[in-house]
Amino acid sequence: MNNIFKTVFLLSLLTVLLVLLGRSAGGDSGMLAAFAAACVMNFGAFWFSDKIVLGLYRAQRVTEAEAPEFFSIVSELASRAKVPMPALYVIPSASPNAFAAGRDPAHAAVAVTAGILELLNREELEGVLAHEMTHIVHRDTLTAAIAAVLAGAISMLASGIRWTFLLAGGNRKQNAHSSGSNPLGTLLAAMILPAAALLIQLAISRTREYEADRGGGELCGNPLYLASALRKLESSARKLPMRQAEPATAHLFIINPLKPGGFETLFLTHPRTEDRVERLAQMAREKGL
Repeated sequence: MNNIFKTVFLLSLLTVLLVLLGRSAGGDSGMLAAFAAACVMNFGAFWFSDKIVLGLYRAQRVTEAEAPEFFSIVSELASRAKVPMPALYVIPSASPNAFAAGRDPAHAAVAVTAGILELLNREELEGVLAHEMTHIVHRDTLTAAIAAVLAGAISMLASGIRWTFLLAGGNRKQNAHSSGSNPLGTLLAAMILPAAALLIQLAISRTREYEADRGGGELCGNPLYLASALRKLESSARKLPMRQAEPATAHLFIINPLKPGGFETLFLTHPRTEDRVERLAQMAREKGL
């Protein structure tokens, strides 16, 4: 019930932000159009968010013959977790990372980059995939994917508004008079609301990662597998960030795929890797490992 509540709450907040952005840009008609678009996107995000995110990263579905170790590990973890075998995908990127998506365990997918398959040994890969399987078991992949789709839509709409404002030039007053909107207010909304959408994502992202780390450590049998993987991933991802990564989807990945520094540093999508590793090490000590 907790994840169901978070999903509904998140959808509601992001819908409100989209409607407010539409109201600021186009008055009452813009608000109605934004509300209609939000309804369509909420429906689409529920049913197709995993496909949208996988498509965004050009993830290719793989078979057991194409990725035997990947398939073997996930199959064993799914059996332990007592959930259906998810679809497996590989993202053509040298930057090491992974994420899970899907509205429920029966419609789930696990995606890894080509880089992570090369970087990690079997035990470390098992730790990472156990983390992603825990996201599926907890059913919080729906929340994360919906957040990515709707926050991305808000960001794109806001970007379009900002460009329109800049290109309108001397016609801004005339356009504002005809639309009934305040151009400065619209520009301010287009700057603030995407940040608000990102903050909504952050409200759940860090807690989800800690919970998935703990669940992953339990599922794979040794929390140190994941701790070792996180150290490698953090170091490698800093040197080789994912070029095609989008801020709206950064929270989906096990490690932040964005280049560190600048705007992203102010709105971290993940807990500090050092804190995650220490928690996993404490788990291992409690288990006598």
